[in-house]
Amino acid sequence: MNQTGSHPLILKHGLTEEYPFSQNYLTTSSGIIHFVDEGQGTVLLFVHGNPTWSFAWRNLIKRFSKTHRCIAIDHLGCGLSDKPQQEVYRLADHIERLQLLVETLDLEKITLIAHDWGGAIGSGVAGRLPQRFDRLVLLNTGAFRSQLIPFRIALCRIPLLGKLGMQGANLFAQAAVRMAVNEAYPLPEKIKKGYLLPYDSWKNRIAIDRFVKDIPLKLSHPSYPTLTEVEQNLTKLSDKPVLLPWGIKDWCFTPEFLKEFQRIFPEAQTVRFEKAGHYLFEERPQELGDAIEKFLGKTENS
Repeated sequence: MNQTGSHPLILKHGLTEEYPFSQNYLTTSSGIIHFVDEGQGTVLLFVHGNPTWSFAWRNLIKRFSKTHRCIAIDHLGCGLSDKPQQEVYRLADHIERLQLLVETLDLEKITLIAHDWGGAIGSGVAGRLPQRFDRLVLLNTGAFRSQLIPFRIALCRIPLLGKLGMQGANLFAQAAVRMAVNEAYPLPEKIKKGYLLPYDSWKNRIAIDRFVKDIPLKLSHPSYPTLTEVEQNLTKLSDKPVLLPWGIKDWCFTPEFLKEFQRIFPEAQTVRFEKAGHYLFEERPQELGDAIEKFLGKTENS
């Protein structure tokens, strides 16, 4: 592992105020992953989804790094991590790399904060290492099998057409900065630039394409057994405090996903944001931070 100052891309595009974090890197068998590691204290582990990166967590990291150790991974193929062109982008691969980071840093008493694909990846690690995790914060995400897939994402899975749209025209990432926000639309140009910055070429958009294709809807899908394991291992986390902040206007991870988490974790605390969409951290960053702070205050002292 090593640490350096701001990444050249961040400096070049004038984003140091928004993303003022040092670079940290971990070498894996598939490539080098980048992660943020700011502050000291109880660990908050931020795990993003597709097509975002650790930039999504910047406001929460700036807030909570004053009192906590905030760690935010960029999955391989995302953000400032390597973007290898071989097939290393299955759910199992992402879980193994996050697990490697947790074990390499020897993280304990972790609060998992996960969004979108980060729910399955982060919960996958927590289910394998439940002794290292104390709390879960799951927002607009999933960690279980489901047949619910939006039509606009199903279109992206069409062979060749989907690849050309996502990797060639960058339609998925471009659409996300418009369609994943409700109350915060339109995002400021600088913020849109931050989200799109790592995905500026066909090669650099490989993970966006692979994430969409890795949604396991059928038993025959290569990631179906992994998602089944993640879902079954949620029972190992049933004794831990859970917070479910949810943007109710999310067209992707709809309230149906929230209801399933409430069924799995009947003691979970739910905070509904009735007019917010998928990117809750952009639409209600202050209120989301307040909900997490209140949750941490209650559970860390109990």
